[in-house]
Amino acid sequence: MPGQQIRLEQWANFFVVTSAAAATLLGLLFVVITLAPERGRKDRQSIRIYLTPTVIYFSSVLLMSALLIVPNHTRLSAVTCICLGGITGLGYSGSLAIRRGAGSGSYEQRSDLFPYAVFPSAAYALMVAGGVVSLRRAQIGLDLVAAGMLALLWVAIRNS
Repeated sequence: MPGQQIRLEQWANFFVVTSAAAATLLGLLFVVITLAPERGRKDRQSIRIYLTPTVIYFSSVLLMSALLIVPNHTRLSAVTCICLGGITGLGYSGSLAIRRGAGSGSYEQRSDLFPYAVFPSAAYALMVAGGVVSLRRAQIGLDLVAAGMLALLWVAIRNS
């Protein structure tokens, strides 16, 4: 069963739309970052703390969409792509929660930890869960992956 084809062609439009949205918003974010050095040294640290995760989250959605558009995925190759992407994202957002959350004072407010680390961790966990579920029930698993990608896109938009 894991070596069987997975019907990703039904999801092609979803992946194209999410990748286009992520790429466009990522491009706009780079324009903002390019204009930011004129604002002074104090703002540079804030830009690094607040915008770097947002760039990572947009890039994650873009990369996941691109990987899942690749033709002729087997179920195992699609699940591998989904799970590796999700686990990598979980590692990154988890490291943000640990490095910047435990009283380190990196964020201006303690509540910033939720949109910048906790919510993205939940979105990545949803993607990993979707990948695992896809081994047995591909359609339900892909629904979970799509929900995780949309949640990550929403978090990145909110944070930008």
